[in-house]
Amino acid sequence: MHPCCGDGLFHVPEIEALLAHASWVRDEHRSAAMLSRTALFVPTCTQVRGMATLKEIRNRLKSVKNVQKITQSMKMVSAAKYARAERELKPSRPYGTGAAAFYDKVDIEQDREKPRHLLVTIGSDRGLCGAMNSNINKLLKNYVKDNADKEIKFVTLGDKARQALYKTHSEYFMMTYSNFGRQPATFSDAAEVAEAVINSGYEFDVGEIYFNEFKSVVSYNLRPLPLHSLESVSEADSLAVYDSLDAEVIRSYQEYQLASVLYACMKETNCSEHSARMTAMDSATKNAGMIPGVNAIKSLQSVQVMENQSTRNHCSIVLYFSVIIQLNNAFEL
Repeated sequence: MHPCCGDGLFHVPEIEALLAHASWVRDEHRSAAMLSRTALFVPTCTQVRGMATLKEIRNRLKSVKNVQKITQSMKMVSAAKYARAERELKPSRPYGTGAAAFYDKVDIEQDREKPRHLLVTIGSDRGLCGAMNSNINKLLKNYVKDNADKEIKFVTLGDKARQALYKTHSEYFMMTYSNFGRQPATFSDAAEVAEAVINSGYEFDVGEIYFNEFKSVVSYNLRPLPLHSLESVSEADSLAVYDSLDAEVIRSYQEYQLASVLYACMKETNCSEHSARMTAMDSATKNAGMIPGVNAIKSLQSVQVMENQSTRNHCSIVLYFSVIIQLNNAFEL
């Protein structure tokens, strides 16, 4: 009941008391409304565990798009290099098969129980080409582990093997060639390596060349080839059927044979490297485009347009938070 006089009319003191009461009620409602609005905006002002801010999401999306552009460019460059390497591969293969045919007919066998082993591996200086280099590194580690009682030496073409193994297997490295694969391999490059191996003075009993044999755009195999020393070739019994084979002739042919085999292996590895890098960059580009957050950014931009046009309603708020949750799940922020 409102305070009034007996005649039903409000006098000045009663009116002032009523106005004071109404003002108090109004202030209480304002305070409650302000507290309720503040409570609604708390999640947007404070960082919630597992939830990213808009700035972090924009930076992440920007970095994903930049990476996608880089991988797309690297794919195009690798495709051009692969086309050239594939054209040069076919005429280089007879060098390896022709040089190996001589030793197949001579029938030289290697005794793996002898102590001195030499491994020549052909890899690359650059990464981002699948498991091509890691397969060679695993092979060298396992070879050392399985032949712990042998004297083993490495001759590596490509800097990736040295970077991965030099800290733990430095005593096994005899020669390392870097800056390999940046330019197409030539026969003079292979002849330089062959001459260095023969003139190194290391008399090995067992030798092997490991390289990546090109099969298709998405397939290559790590293949070994036998590497015979000058001493094992000179002592072969089957060489008696050939006339005029003195030590100088055998040495000259050994240099040419090793250079021919290395040249063919370099071409195989070069083609495998570019095809593997092209495939890897193509997969990386597709994966960057398939991230849900990249597609959700369009919804986020539409929400921002609605906010700028002052049309923020219940539907836009629901869409806004659904996009934010989708972006957080996509980037696991």
